[in-house]
Amino acid sequence: MNVSGALNFILIYLFDAYIMVVFTRFLLQLLRADFYNPVSQFVVKATTPVLKPLRRVIPGVGGLDNASLVLIFTLIVAKLLLWSFINFGALAPLPDLAILLLKTTALLLINYFFIILLVSAVMSWVAQGYHPVAAVLFQLSDPIVAPVRRLLPAMGGIDFSPMVVMLGLYVVRILFQLDMAFVAGIPVQVP
Repeated sequence: MNVSGALNFILIYLFDAYIMVVFTRFLLQLLRADFYNPVSQFVVKATTPVLKPLRRVIPGVGGLDNASLVLIFTLIVAKLLLWSFINFGALAPLPDLAILLLKTTALLLINYFFIILLVSAVMSWVAQGYHPVAAVLFQLSDPIVAPVRRLLPAMGGIDFSPMVVMLGLYVVRILFQLDMAFVAGIPVQVP
């Protein structure tokens, strides 16, 4: 019976899902996206109970929702501390946790945009007309896809820019050795 593996899966899944919802809230505010969209309303309702008290203590500056950023990093640190305790029975040394924090944050960002690009590509093939999920996904992915879209020539009505960005994200993941071992709950060796 692999209890620690099951706990790792549940821990990582729950933390990562909520971190991505909070990051979506941060991006929606940063990009001034449509907050009347049903998807945006879900994100707001899922994050407001936690962010409202934080905003009293941590104000936003220059259009950035600093409370969301603090919450994201707090959740990542809590996830790493719990993960360390589940796998090793004690907290990992601070330098190891710092490296894991950087790797986990980078991996979460890469996975976030990869998933958004993948789902928005599928939605563009499937959805007929306006769809609220497709609209939010386009608003979230457009800032990273638009520069590539301007560089690529027109290809007969097919937009290859999301694929180029997805390949770029994967290359960055390989270059910085951001593997899935940590996400799968396998203890990683920190250099």
